[in-house]
Amino acid sequence: MSGHYFHQDLLVAQQIFINQPQRHVDIGSRTDGFVAHVASFRPIDVIDIRPLQSNSTNINFLQADFMQELPQELIESTDSLSCLHALEHFGLGRYGDSVDSNGHLKGYFNLKKILKKGGRFYFSTPIGSLQRIVFNAHRVFSVNYLIQLFHEDFIIEDFYFVDDKGNLNHPQKIVGSNEAANSFNCHYGCGIFILIKK
Repeated sequence: MSGHYFHQDLLVAQQIFINQPQRHVDIGSRTDGFVAHVASFRPIDVIDIRPLQSNSTNINFLQADFMQELPQELIESTDSLSCLHALEHFGLGRYGDSVDSNGHLKGYFNLKKILKKGGRFYFSTPIGSLQRIVFNAHRVFSVNYLIQLFHEDFIIEDFYFVDDKGNLNHPQKIVGSNEAANSFNCHYGCGIFILIKK
């Protein structure tokens, strides 16, 4: 068993089961993997730019564009948040969103807003030593870029990554490590961050 989605979906669902938050909200993650995993043991609120429907009693859908101003009722509304392999698509127009080169930053700032202080944010995205945009696909971020992005607002509680071979790794150190500076020698890996909001 290998690959970005297999590892991230299982790992983060297990973490949510362990931590038992009052509420869990997901933004844009895979419904037939991660969302289904979580819904097997608890309710989950899923927010996506696409119109989605479910007959599951544990899945509640809300349609919203996280590059736009959010409804006030979403601000600081949850103690647990996930966005898995989704933010890299924001602003590239692939899923019906408007084209915006800063779409990932607008989305990130809104993600911060809906999480309560002390809440956990489970985040994953493609990582690579060469930060880039792949046409009609996604962004790939360097690990150091992400560390700097998180620095003011979050504490990195834990970090995993899926390497180019599809294997899950759990390094002992991320901030200040030479391996992180080179994005763990990944060309197209997946960084999985567990963050605590300051």
